[in-house]
Amino acid sequence: MISQELNDSLTRVGRGSDAGEVLRRYWQPAALLDELEGPRPVVPVRLLGEDLVLFRNASGELGLIGRHCPHRGADMCFGRLEDNGLRCPFHGWHFDRSGQCVEQPGEPEDSRMHEQIKAVSYPVQEKNGIIWAYLGPGEPPEFPAFDCFRAPDSHVFAFKGLWRCNWLQAMEVGIDPAHASFLHRFLQDEDPAEAYGKQFRDTAADTEIPMTQLLREYPRPEILAEDAPHGLRITALRHLEDGRTHVRITNQIFPGAICIPMSREMTITQWHVPIDDENCYWYAMFTSFDNPVDKQLMREQRLKEHSLPDYAPLKGAHNNYGFDPEEQAKETYTGMGLDINVHDQWAVESMGAIQDRTQEHLGKTDAAIIRYRRQLRAAITAVKAGREEELPMWCEENIASIAGPLSNDTIAKDGDWLGSAKAGDQKRRSDCPWDADI
Repeated sequence: MISQELNDSLTRVGRGSDAGEVLRRYWQPAALLDELEGPRPVVPVRLLGEDLVLFRNASGELGLIGRHCPHRGADMCFGRLEDNGLRCPFHGWHFDRSGQCVEQPGEPEDSRMHEQIKAVSYPVQEKNGIIWAYLGPGEPPEFPAFDCFRAPDSHVFAFKGLWRCNWLQAMEVGIDPAHASFLHRFLQDEDPAEAYGKQFRDTAADTEIPMTQLLREYPRPEILAEDAPHGLRITALRHLEDGRTHVRITNQIFPGAICIPMSREMTITQWHVPIDDENCYWYAMFTSFDNPVDKQLMREQRLKEHSLPDYAPLKGAHNNYGFDPEEQAKETYTGMGLDINVHDQWAVESMGAIQDRTQEHLGKTDAAIIRYRRQLRAAITAVKAGREEELPMWCEENIASIAGPLSNDTIAKDGDWLGSAKAGDQKRRSDCPWDADI
């Protein structure tokens, strides 16, 4: 249990809030590149409680500015995309991508008032299918050399989904290795050959055991969590009867992301991005170390479960997450279908918009969650004291040198768990068609 005051400190994201000020010091996903496709590349963005509008000007450059015109507050999402900027239809005030007002056509010709008018604006960058924004003070940090950023576009697929809950509980489900043996338990195993694009459907490391079977038959993993340059490295050990150990390495990437193995071919790097205090998006980058990603298939798979343009899941509290008691009895632990995103969605949304952590009781398997919250509390303290250099990844001399992270499933035969994971990672990287060396 924690106090209500501490729960508020860890969860609230508005400007000036404790966690919000930490999150603002890191790049955050703002939109998918796909959302700007089409004849009018203008989309609304609500990020960390702020209403913004993202657009691409005639020169192909991106701008992210306040959604409401500084004149009388009209919605700039309906602005005219012209003259290399965005023009408010109300009175024609024109803004460039930096938010600077460059013209007020209704004012006297000799007026220089526009020079003093500037909308809120933030730096943005494109990286492998996601448009990133920096909402913090000063110059934005460098991007780390994570695999999802280093891989060529052909080997990365990006998608997102809406969850109606606070960002922290969304993120914490991804650093909880124990839940996979229950929440994602399948009572029947699918053919791993049909696993492409699906998590927990491959075989377990160098075995013929389906991951679904391994998770089902070994529900008590030994969980280790340790600090790493990117945040936390989390190791889940499942000790098999024949003396071997299944080793699964996952990661918490500070402040709000995870990196986990999807299959032997792919990893998932997933950010949990606050829309506001009570809603968030997950942004996932699927990175292949083998063949180019079949983006069409991956997109089709996920659009079967989501609606556009807001990427809202088709299942939710409004239809009981598709719950089927007969399926729960015979096929899945949840009775909510075969898409594990739905399982996670139910888990985090059913806690309430903001989980009441004054009533929770953490156990030994929550080791990573406990350690992460300590990191977040330390980061909040550092920001309040003006010591940003103490933040994870900020303390590195060169953020761009932080590579990886290691994220895979392997089998250890001699008790050297980390050695097994590193050897498996090195083999995958040495066989990779793009430069994945670290």
